[in-house]
Amino acid sequence: MFNESKHGFDIAQTEYEAFMLEPHDWVPNNRKLPVVIYRRALSPAGGNLAAAFEVLFERNAWPAQWRDSVFDFHHFHATAHEVLGVTDARAEVIVGGPGGRVVTLDAGDVLLLPAGTGHCLQSFERHFQVVAGYPRGQQWDIRREALTPAELAQMEALPFPPLDPIDGKHGPLIEHWLHAEGR
Repeated sequence: MFNESKHGFDIAQTEYEAFMLEPHDWVPNNRKLPVVIYRRALSPAGGNLAAAFEVLFERNAWPAQWRDSVFDFHHFHATAHEVLGVTDARAEVIVGGPGGRVVTLDAGDVLLLPAGTGHCLQSFERHFQVVAGYPRGQQWDIRREALTPAELAQMEALPFPPLDPIDGKHGPLIEHWLHAEGR
C-alpha cells in the first residue's frame, strides 16, 4: 500500500507544461486542447506508483484501464482523451505524430493527451511502465491512419472531462481545457 502524503497527492505545487500541436500528416492532434505534462505529479520515492496513480485517476473520474508501456509505433485515440502516469523508469516519447515533439518522461510524471494526439515510444530505460486512464464513458481506440471528416467531427465533439486527472477541480486541464472550450 502507499501513503498518500508521500506520493504527492498534495499536488498544488506540481509543475507542468502545456503546448498545442498542429495537425501533422495523417495525425489530427487536437486543434482546441493542449497536451499537458505534469512533472513529478507523484513522488517516485517509495510505495507503489502504479497503485497510487490508479487511486488518483479513479478519484478524479479518469479510471485506469491498463498498465503497460507505450506502443513503439505512431498512433492516436479518436474516441477518448488519455492520461498516462509513469510508474517506472524513463523514456522519450514522440508526441504529435512522425517528426513530432520528443518529450522525456520520468517515474512520477504524467502525460495528458487530448483525443487525436499522436504518440509513440522512441526510447526507454529499464522497464518503462505507465498506468493509462480515460474519462468515464469514453472508450479508447487505436488509430494509425487519417480520420474521415465525419470521424474528425465526432472526435472534436467528445464530451469534456469534468475533472483534471491529477488535481480534480483545479489544475491545468481546468485552466487550459475549460478556457479552450469557452466554459
